[in-house]
Amino acid sequence: MSRPASSSRRRFLGQSAGVALLLGVQASGAIAALADNGAQEPAAGDFVPNAFIRIGTDGRVTLVSKQPEIGQGIKTSLPMVLAEELEVDWKSVRVVQGDLNPIYGSQGAGGSTSTPTNYDNFHRLGATARTMLVRAAAQTWNVPAAECRAENGAVVHGASGRKLGYGALVRAASALPVPDAKEVVPKDPATYGLLGTRVGGVDNALVVSGQPLFGIDTHLPGMLYATYVKCPVPGGRPVEANLDAIKRMPGVKAAFLVEGTENLNGLRPGVAIVADSTWNAFRARKNLKVTWDEGEGARHSWAGFLAAAQAASGQPGAAVMRKDGDVDAALAGAARTVEANYVYPFISHASMEPQNCTAWFKPLEGTLELWAPTQNPGAGQALVSTTFNIPKDKILLHITRSGGGFGRRLSSDFIVEAAAIAQKVKAPVKLTWMREDDLQHDHFRAGGFHFLRGGVDEQGKVVAWHDHFVTFANRIEKKESDGGSASVLQPGSGGNLSGDEFPGRWLANCLIEQTPLECRIPMGPWRAPGSNVFAWVFHSFIDELAHAAGRDPLAFRLDLLGDKDLVAGTGERGVPYNVGRMRNVLKAVAEKSGWGQRKFARGQGAGIAFHFSHRGYVAEVAEVTVSKEGRLRVDRVVVVADIGAQIVNLSGAENQVQGSVIDGLSTLMYPALDIDKGRIVQSNFHDYALLRMPDTPSKIETHFLKTDYPVTGLGEPVFPPLAPAVCNAIFAATGKRVRELPLSKADLSWS
Repeated sequence: MSRPASSSRRRFLGQSAGVALLLGVQASGAIAALADNGAQEPAAGDFVPNAFIRIGTDGRVTLVSKQPEIGQGIKTSLPMVLAEELEVDWKSVRVVQGDLNPIYGSQGAGGSTSTPTNYDNFHRLGATARTMLVRAAAQTWNVPAAECRAENGAVVHGASGRKLGYGALVRAASALPVPDAKEVVPKDPATYGLLGTRVGGVDNALVVSGQPLFGIDTHLPGMLYATYVKCPVPGGRPVEANLDAIKRMPGVKAAFLVEGTENLNGLRPGVAIVADSTWNAFRARKNLKVTWDEGEGARHSWAGFLAAAQAASGQPGAAVMRKDGDVDAALAGAARTVEANYVYPFISHASMEPQNCTAWFKPLEGTLELWAPTQNPGAGQALVSTTFNIPKDKILLHITRSGGGFGRRLSSDFIVEAAAIAQKVKAPVKLTWMREDDLQHDHFRAGGFHFLRGGVDEQGKVVAWHDHFVTFANRIEKKESDGGSASVLQPGSGGNLSGDEFPGRWLANCLIEQTPLECRIPMGPWRAPGSNVFAWVFHSFIDELAHAAGRDPLAFRLDLLGDKDLVAGTGERGVPYNVGRMRNVLKAVAEKSGWGQRKFARGQGAGIAFHFSHRGYVAEVAEVTVSKEGRLRVDRVVVVADIGAQIVNLSGAENQVQGSVIDGLSTLMYPALDIDKGRIVQSNFHDYALLRMPDTPSKIETHFLKTDYPVTGLGEPVFPPLAPAVCNAIFAATGKRVRELPLSKADLSWS
């Protein structure tokens, strides 16, 4: 069990390592959380040049991974960067998980930001430690540092052949000042020996052998177990419950109402049951009877939302996100026009590990200790602090491995629930959600409706584009500049359509409008927010326009992109859209897939799509077979990605590509949530289907273009193009367009 750093540890760091700088933060204070499954704190003689590296007198190198590990492989890849610069054998390195601590800088894992945020800094951190070790050896031998080099965990003097292992240099290196940034030279990428190779995940052996790594595995002496029941209608609250009867059930230690707050993404009102085992808590829950005040949300239904969206289509009053030229005039003069409506539902994250958190409140000290599988530990700490008025420095949060996240664990509702329960009991308590809780009380990916019109001229070029997007929004109180507040509608995460979305800035006549539908359904980030559905809509409709123009889908897309190297304006997250990079991945995927070189039989076809998402440029070709009865098989998916100058871990990168393709296909084919009387109808995997192994693509081919651009992440950018590539291939095979998700609703049969 981890604990805050002691004063003796702070003295040690001050004496041995001096002032180590990371991201502008001094490391002379406490470095908490160098523990993972009982890992020990730095020994008194260790070399600790910064918060992420420690080297023992035995030469053992321990590296701290600060980002949450949610399956994206960051616990392996970022330490690999340190090891590359340190010139150490990866097999001899130990990697431990760092807990939440401001000394580490940003510790969130979302938006494919972990790699681009930390990559360059980690090179400098590793190079700084290497520089200090080389200088320590040079001073020991009384030779110029320029004559020495680091190599396989040792420093070698080239002229004499003398060698000192890092362990022997610990004391001398600890006495040196941290060199100025100008004195530190990271390695030439051409000399990398570790980066770009295939490296297995540092936790792989522990995962496959069932070792306790995940939040749900947390166990503390004297721990109690809790379940938390919320109103089936978001925004509702309990009026009364049969608490006395529940308290009399076997193993139950406590049962009580929690008042909660108005924040749909925070501590929602509910009923807590605490028992001596998870089984007894869940058994008592089955006997719980609650009278709910369901509130305004009980009026919601998917059928009602669909009717409201259809009524809003084409009506005045929509917010204009982009308006260039005269769309109506361009459509009137177009050689061919296409109109189409695209619809997609609310869906759940459905991560394998249900939400859970262990909390231990110590009233005498006024401290709260948390163990949580979270993607955003800082936000979790902040939510607990503001909800209960506990100072942040009194909240210690241990980051456990997460059994999947996909954006769900960026929210912290399960953490604040555990904190609320812990303050009512005199023992550590683990809150575990049931699968039904996870599905029905998610912060969902918002559904949406797109009403599209487009036109092409006689030369087959797009001359007009109109998208009226009907989205979903929660009503919130927003502070104004004069200190007051106003009630506003805020679209859910990924439910706000930017006017810069492709192909908006590429067309002379473009109108993008947005109408929000108010709802009480909590929404949150879902893998590749926005892009995960916008890519399907836009690149499917582009395919419709290509077909109307009678043109090859690849040539049509290249023509639409144009040949300007950089389009004016900014795209996603303020990042410019580099047309040259996108053209290159499109051309490469066409080459790798043999686009246009094969004649498909009826019922077989290929589709192509691309998308710029989370700083990554990705193009994909899908090849499918559809039986006459409408049974779909995805035979082959070819992916080409440009994510910058370096693939950190080739094994991890390929894993992310393959996982994105499979996840994208699953999301396209099966999941959908129905809403009735404000409730999510589906309850578990028996009525919320996901892709099974026999339905996965027969072949997934992965190709990376190495370019002279900053290194970016890979957890999300491959996901968005999959759905349109498959749907475009289905059209090529059957002549049928897919305009509503999930695909399982569509009749793909042909004759």
